[in-house]
Amino acid sequence: MTDGRRFRILTVVDDCARGCLALVADTSLSGARVARELDRLVAERGKPRMVVSDNGSQLTSNAILTWADQSRVAWHYIAPGKPMQNAFIESFNAPRRDELLNETLFTSLAQARVALRCWRADYNDARPHSQLG
Repeated sequence: MTDGRRFRILTVVDDCARGCLALVADTSLSGARVARELDRLVAERGKPRMVVSDNGSQLTSNAILTWADQSRVAWHYIAPGKPMQNAFIESFNAPRRDELLNETLFTSLAQARVALRCWRADYNDARPHSQLG
C-alpha cells in the first residue's frame, strides 16, 4: 500500500466448480481468522469434504487443526515446495497477481478489498472456466 504496509490474501476456491469462494484481505491472517472465514463459507455453501492447502503458518495452526477436527472436514496439505500439487490455485493466483496486484498501488486496505471483490465477481461471472467445457 502507499503507506508501506503490506497485506495478505486468503484465497478460497472450489476446485470442482472452478469458482472463487472468497478473497479475504487483511494485514495479518491468523488461523483463528481463517477458521472464522471457513465457518462463514460453511454456513453459506455447506461443508466441503476436503480442504487442500499449502503449509502456511495460519493453515497449520492449532485453530485450523481444531476447526477441521470439529467440523469433520478432511484437510490435505501439499508437500512443502511443491505448488504444482495444488495447480488450480496456482493458476488462479497468477492472473489475479498480474491483472490486479502488480498493476495497482492501493492507498488503503479498504480499497484493496473493494478491488478484490470486483475482480472476484468478474472471475466468477464473466470469465469462461476452461475445465467446465
